[in-house]
Amino acid sequence: VRALAALGQAEFGENYVQEAVAKIDALRGLPLTWHFIGQLQANKTRDVAERCQWVHTVDRLRIAERLSAQRPHHAPPLEVLLQVKLADEATKGGVDPGELPALAAAAERLLRLRLRGLMCLPPETIGEDEQRRPFRRLRELLEALNSAGRALDTLSMGMSGDLEAAVLE
Repeated sequence: VRALAALGQAEFGENYVQEAVAKIDALRGLPLTWHFIGQLQANKTRDVAERCQWVHTVDRLRIAERLSAQRPHHAPPLEVLLQVKLADEATKGGVDPGELPALAAAAERLLRLRLRGLMCLPPETIGEDEQRRPFRRLRELLEALNSAGRALDTLSMGMSGDLEAAVLE
């Protein structure tokens, strides 16, 4: 991370709270932005709220409330994305699309959070058309929230194997 920061990279993501804590604490003097992108358990929200600038995986009101309550008052609001579950996969978290408007409304009312957008981890598929389908759905959900009065500007989607499909959507 130090080598990349020296080359100008300023944004980093981490999946595991323990690894995030160790890296962020060791690199505290560097002007870095940390994104937490892993599944977040309620008992680990304080570490994330205190150290990260972004959380991509808010999928329940309880997590949002804890992040807001534990965000230091001297820090700017925590930038958050709501993770949406677009397929029935037991290993992945996310709010069901039908429950998304209520979670978005509740998250927006939390003073120490700033709702920025949506995130998804779609199932692995083959072929660009199949890969684009969940990303299109996530974009449409964001557009629907914005049509209802939100001002969301961020979609977090796509990994190495489906990055091109995500960008197209």
